[in-house]
Amino acid sequence: MTKILIVDDEPDLELLIKQKFAKHLKSKELEFVFASNGFEALKTLHKDLDINIILTDINMPEMDGLALLSHLPELNRIMKAIIVSAYGDMSNIRKAMNRGACDFITKPIDFKDLEITIFNAIEQYLTQKKSIEAQSTLSHLEKELSIARSIQESIIPHQFTPIPEIHSFEILGTTVPAQQVGGDFFDFFKLADNRLGFLIGDVSGKGIPAALFMTMTRAVMRTVAQRYNSPQDCLKEANRILCMDNDTSMFVTLLYGILNPATGEIQLSNAGHNPPYLLAADRTLSEIARNEGVPLGVDENTPFMEHRIRLNKSDCLILYTDGITEATNLQNEQYGRPRLEETIRNWPKDDSLASLLNHILEDVHQFTGGVLLYDDMALFCLKQLV
Repeated sequence: MTKILIVDDEPDLELLIKQKFAKHLKSKELEFVFASNGFEALKTLHKDLDINIILTDINMPEMDGLALLSHLPELNRIMKAIIVSAYGDMSNIRKAMNRGACDFITKPIDFKDLEITIFNAIEQYLTQKKSIEAQSTLSHLEKELSIARSIQESIIPHQFTPIPEIHSFEILGTTVPAQQVGGDFFDFFKLADNRLGFLIGDVSGKGIPAALFMTMTRAVMRTVAQRYNSPQDCLKEANRILCMDNDTSMFVTLLYGILNPATGEIQLSNAGHNPPYLLAADRTLSEIARNEGVPLGVDENTPFMEHRIRLNKSDCLILYTDGITEATNLQNEQYGRPRLEETIRNWPKDDSLASLLNHILEDVHQFTGGVLLYDDMALFCLKQLV
C-alpha cells in the first residue's frame, strides 16, 4: 500500500479524492491522509513515516506549498512531491520543480490526469528506493570483500625467512588476484630437520568460494606436511581429505615440494599444476613434472608421482599459476609459455628474486596492455645461494 498526503485548504477536496479513488482505497492499493496547510503537513510527516507521496497546493494559509517543499529535505527520507498550481502559473511551477517537486498538475484538477501523475510519482519513488537499497547492499558487500581481502592477505606469506638460521637459499612470492579475493596462492613452512616445505596452488573458480577453498587447502597441506616426509604421500592424504563431502565439486591444482637446504635436494610432486621451471646457473631452462597428476578434490584414488632434483649454486626454481600464461591482450592473444620462458631467460642471473618477480609481472602487464585480469596470478621462486 502507498500512503499519500494531500495538502490543501479546500474542504471539498477530501471528499472528491475519496470518491475518485474509491476503487484504489477499497483494494488497499492507496491510502490518503489530509492536511490543510504546510505546518499541519510537516507535523503529519514527522509522525507518519509511511507517507511516500505528497500532493500539495501552492497557495495555502500559514505555510504554502513552496515553503513546505523547502522543509522536506530535513526529513531525510525518500518522498515524491506533486504540486497543484493555477493554470499558467509557470513561475511558481518552476520554483516548485527547483525545490524538488517531481511533477505538477493544474487547476481545475483533471482527476484522470491526477491518477496518472500519482502513479508516475509512485513508480519514481519505488525506482529510487530500489536504487538506494542496491547501493546499500553493494556498499555492504564491498566492505565484506575488503575484510575478506585483508584476511586473505594476512594468510599469504609476507616474511620470507622461514628458517632464519640458514642462509643457503632465498625464497620470494607474490599473488595478483583478478577480483578482491582469489584462489591462487603459495605457501611455505619449516619442517623437521630444518627442511622447507613449499607449494603453489590454483583453486577452480574465482572470488569468495575460491578463497574459502584456498584457505581450507592451505590448512590441510600444512597439517599433512608435518606427518609425511614424502610430497607424494602428502598429496595423497590431502586429496583424500579434500574429496570428503566436496558437494561443491571444487578442486585445486597444486605443486608441493620439500627442500633440504644442506644439500640443495628437492623432492617434488605435481597435482595437475603447471610444471615449474628450473633455471640453471648456465641459463639452461627446463620444466619438471610436466603433465602430471590430477587436481586435488577430484578423485580420492588418484596416484601421484615424485621427482628428485638438486639445486646447485645460483640455480632457481620458478613456480607459477596459469593466470600468467593465459593472460590476454587486446587482440585476445594469450601470453603463453614461450613468452614466459623467453622472459625468464632474459632475467639477469645475478639479480635478486624481487627483480625476477618484477621482471615477469612487468612483461605480462606490458603484453596485456591494460586489459583487466580474467584470472588470478601467483608466482613463487626459490634460489640456491651456495
